[in-house]
Amino acid sequence: MNKPKIDNSVFKRLRFVLVETSSPGNIGAAARAIKNMGFGELVLVNPRFANAVNEDAAIAFASGAQDILAGARIVSSVSEALEGCNFAAAISARLREFSPPVITPRAVAGQLVSDTTLQAALIFGNERFGLPNEVVQQCNVLINIPANPEYSSLNLAQAVQVLAYECRMAALEAAEGVAPASIQSLSTIGFQGEMAGLAEIEGMFHHLEEALVAIEFLKPDSPKKLMPRLKRLFARTQLETEEVNILRGIARQILAPKQERKPKQ
Repeated sequence: MNKPKIDNSVFKRLRFVLVETSSPGNIGAAARAIKNMGFGELVLVNPRFANAVNEDAAIAFASGAQDILAGARIVSSVSEALEGCNFAAAISARLREFSPPVITPRAVAGQLVSDTTLQAALIFGNERFGLPNEVVQQCNVLINIPANPEYSSLNLAQAVQVLAYECRMAALEAAEGVAPASIQSLSTIGFQGEMAGLAEIEGMFHHLEEALVAIEFLKPDSPKKLMPRLKRLFARTQLETEEVNILRGIARQILAPKQERKPKQ
């Protein structure tokens, strides 16, 4: 019996981002997990050791995935790691008061495979502290691995393995004609524009915040719960570039001097 041909587009569109990883061994083990499942792009944000990919522990735990280590990019910020992405998923065992929609690994894998417009990143935090709230709030979804609630903490490389496995299985199922699980059904709204990049969306939020401060709807000295709530609201959608431009246009009109404002025809 012939094996199904894997639709490998998701393997080219997905990157694994490790943020402030402490242990070179975990980096090596994550590289091994990524290669095991057919992926290849690894990005490290401020690892504890600047030369982490060449540490003995990283090489030992990679166990044959040294090519993934050699090709890993080391960057100084999450924003840099997400350049070119229009979809990001944070992986965390800890739920947040203000977070994007919470979904399972299987659900996000289904969406990543079925929506070929996604240039995506899976973001994993530090072994001890996880991901900071500001990173989680930048993401489209928060992935919570449904582990034993009495002991839900996974090793970093184990979490990488779970996500890489689910994405591979979703690709295999798609190649066999099985509809993968997805966090949303196919849209029936008709025309769909190009999805906005994460940098575009973050710029829109900064612009919108500036406008809300200008009209005194948002007080910058007060606890800032409004912006996280707005980010959560928009995370439940998939903003298109034109929609981001509309929102920035509204912010621009708010910020413009009153005498220069002109009504839209």
